[in-house]
Formats: sequence, structure tokens, C-alpha cells
Amino acid sequence: MLDLWYKNAVIYCIDVETFMDSNGDGVGDFQGLADRLDHIEELGATCIWLLPFYPSPNRDNGYDVTDFYGVDPRLGTLGDFVAFTHAAQDRGLRVIVDLVANHTSIDHPWFQEARRDPQSRYRDWYVWSKEKPDNIHEGVVFPGVQDSIWTYDEVAEAWYMHRFYKHQADLNIANEEVRAEIEKVMGFWLQLGVSGFRLDAVPFLIEYKGLPERERPKHDPHEYLRELRDVLSWRRAEAVMLAEANITMDQVDEYFGRSGERMHMILNFMLNQHVFLSLARGDAKPIRDIMRDTPEIPLKAQWGSFLRNHDELDLGRLKDEERQEVFSRFGPAPDMQLYGRGLRRRLAPMLDGDEQWLKLAFSLMFALPATPVLWYGDEIGMGEDLSLKERNAVRTPMQWADEPNAGFSMASADKLVRPVISDGPFAYQRVNVASQRDLDGSLMSHLQRLVRTRRACPEVGWARGEILQTEDTSLLAIRYDWEGATVITLHNLADRPAEARLQLDGIDQMRPLLSSEDDRSMKKAASPIKLEPYGFRWFRAHGERR
Repeated sequence: MLDLWYKNAVIYCIDVETFMDSNGDGVGDFQGLADRLDHIEELGATCIWLLPFYPSPNRDNGYDVTDFYGVDPRLGTLGDFVAFTHAAQDRGLRVIVDLVANHTSIDHPWFQEARRDPQSRYRDWYVWSKEKPDNIHEGVVFPGVQDSIWTYDEVAEAWYMHRFYKHQADLNIANEEVRAEIEKVMGFWLQLGVSGFRLDAVPFLIEYKGLPERERPKHDPHEYLRELRDVLSWRRAEAVMLAEANITMDQVDEYFGRSGERMHMILNFMLNQHVFLSLARGDAKPIRDIMRDTPEIPLKAQWGSFLRNHDELDLGRLKDEERQEVFSRFGPAPDMQLYGRGLRRRLAPMLDGDEQWLKLAFSLMFALPATPVLWYGDEIGMGEDLSLKERNAVRTPMQWADEPNAGFSMASADKLVRPVISDGPFAYQRVNVASQRDLDGSLMSHLQRLVRTRRACPEVGWARGEILQTEDTSLLAIRYDWEGATVITLHNLADRPAEARLQLDGIDQMRPLLSSEDDRSMKKAASPIKLEPYGFRWFRAHGERR
């Protein structure tokens, strides 16, 4: 068996500035994160994904970088970062970091020199046009917030391209010097102990939009992903790249490569959107359909499954009427919606704070053929703050305890990087780590059991997964066969009881691994399985497959 650790990993995503403040300035930092590694270890996660922590004007949560080789002084020093990675390694935790290679802040020294001097070597590091480009409003990523993808710069006397906000100028990926610099950035952080990168905005990274035809390389732009993979492998053989790529299923080969020579992992946005459509309907058909449409991926490749993350819940790939179904069920108020395509909400309030529904949703995510990715705070059912702008609604400080500032910081409340949630059913006085730790039946204890179960079932990470037929459309049954072992998962997405009769070739007995009813009795494969509303079962199956 290949040592592909990411196939059976559990990834925990963190924003350093909102996780734990160690020095009382109101901003989370690396020392605070290192002090709270016990929580991540106890949860059972095996890998930490860090959102951008580089020096930045912070106009886009750190995705507007001014120095790819440094640490935001608010969060600590490079020494603090290295101390954190060593502490994580001591606990068996890997660390991957966000690599924002598509653009820089306009405050970055590269861009500042490029705009001042047309002869500068950095001028061609960005995408410019002396004349106003056609269709500057076409391809806007943040409608209603972002006006265009080109902005005129008075100093440069030229237009520069930005697929995102105007303060984030796109790098010219066709420039060999830019590519070499990205490789240096990767090498730097690999040397400091990271196990790979979550690659931001990959479809935009590899496009040549805005460049004159004569300046565009003749080869397939997706080949750049193979170049990055080669550099990574040479520097650190076990390091991985996790791609943020909201792609359709006909593009899968282009991003993984036919033999898995490009991206190691891709976040499965198509599956994510259909999961929420299924949750809204109480019907597993959308999940079954998208899984059947998903092409087989190379052995070395892997999907990443998730429920929520630091961005909006993007529903842009659904049909208009399907998207409206999800809006109506999980975010009917205008202030819950964003860009006309997504929801700026956390998972727990979307599911009405219903713990059984939440446990079902997490079990479902862990049972899908992918590596699960958790967003910090979701393990305790944190809520959102809709008074904050745009995506910041889901980026509030971690709620550690029923203490001032939720135990996040000793600073006065007005100094916090963002306010803690202190009102309503998701207030920190009710929802916090301390109140759920070692409490049987709590959401956090359920996540701990779920993580242990998933890590004990490598079949889910390695096998493709076979959808089993069920009479009740609310049920999703998946069979995983790998190296002579079999795992069966069964989920009832409806708020009513359901019964499954599974046709299991070669299986006689099924031993429960995890159950929403804590049912630990052996089952005969031919016997009906009753599931309560939002019920789920994980089984290890026994018998020879004929």
C-alpha cells in the first residue's frame, strides 16, 4: 500500500487570528494556537489547515498578501510559527498552509514597484493593459461588492486585472519569474515544517485571461499544476496540494491528471452543494445522482468533503430552482444570503440547532468517499454573526468557555479582532468547548466518536464507494470494499423513520461501528434495518463476496 496519508486524514481548518489569543491584545496568535493543540488532538484530527497568516493589510481576511515569506506581526513571528509546527508534530499533527498564488495585495512591494516603473522587472509580474479592456464587468466573482475585474491605476497609467477585489492584483502566471518565485515560496514553508498547501483559487491561477494572445504559452495551462506537483515532490515527498477548485465533473481529469500527477486533493464543491440540496429536501437523490456522475479518480488522488468553511456556502452550480430550495430552507432572510449564489451562515443555525440533524450531517460528511475537512467551531455547533460584513459572519472567535470573551482573549471586548457571539441560542455562555468536553451525547463527543470511526475505516478513504439500492428515497446507503474488508454506511436524511432492506452480495453479518441509537447488536445482512428520523448506521460487514 502506498503511504498516501491524506487518503485517511481528518483535516481541521483554523483562522489563527480568531482561535486563541495568548498575549491579551484581542487577536489570536501562534502561541495561543500552540496552547490549544490539545483540543485538536483530543478531537482526533490528523492535519491542521491554516488560513493565510502572512503580513497583510487584512482587507480580505489575509488573502491580500504583502509578504509571502513572513508572519503577520499581530499573530507572532517566524519563530512562533516554527514553535507551533514543532508542537503540532509532537502530537502527530501535520500542518498545511494556504498558498495564495493567484494575486497579491496592491500594497505588496512587487506591485508598488511595478506601478511606479514601466521598466521594472516586476511590471510583467502583473497583468496590465494600456487601453481600457472590453467587458471589464464580465467575470466578476463578488457581484454587488466588486464592480469589475480591471481597475485603472493613476501611477502606472494603465489598467491592471484582478479577478477578485481591486486591492488584489492578479499575478501573471505566464511569466517564468513569477512561477520561479512561487516555487521559492513553497520551498521556504516546506523547509519550516509544513506538509503541503491548500492552493487558493486554482481555476483563476492557471488561466491566461487578460494577456495578449502572443504572450500566452501554447501548452495546456493545467500543465502548470504538474509543475507545482513536481516541485513539491522534489522538496518533500509526502507533501500534498489541496486545491480550491469549484469545478464540474467533466473537468476532473484536468485537475487531478489522468494518472494523478497534478493535484493530490480537490475540495468537492459539486458534492457539497448537492449534500445541502438533499438536506433541504430530506431526500438522498441529489447526492446519489452527483456520486454516480463523479468519474473514477486515480489511486493517488483524493476528494475533500466538507459542510462549511471560511467562505460562503456556494450554491452557484445548482439550478436556479434548486438553489432557491436551499435558500428557502436554510437562509430565507436577505442578510443570510451573499452574492446571489451563497449563504453566509454556519452549519448549526442552518440546521435549526437540532443536534440530531447536526450529528446526521456530520456522519454523512464523514461517510462520503473523501477526506473530511472540518471548520473550527463547528464541532461544538457555533453560530454566525450576521451583523458582520460579508463572509466575516462565520469567522467569529472560538468559544472555549463560559468566561469573558468566551475564553478567547483577556482583552477588553472592544479590542477583539471580531466580537464573540454573546446573544441568542448560540451565545458562548451556552455553546462552548468546556461545557461539551467529556459530556456523553454532546455534539463534540459525537464528533470525537465519528473521527475515531472514520480513521478506523480506511475503506472509506481508499475505495470508490458503491451506492446501494433502497426503496425509501430518503436513505443513502454506500458500500466500501477495499483489500478484502467491507464497510457499509446508512443515513436517513428525512425527519421521519425509514427502513432499509439492503441487497449485500457475499455479506452474511454486519457489526455496528457507529449508530445514532447506540445499537451495538450484530445484524443479519438480509434483515431490515430501521432508522429513526435523521438516523445513521456504520457497519463492518463480514462474509465472502461472491
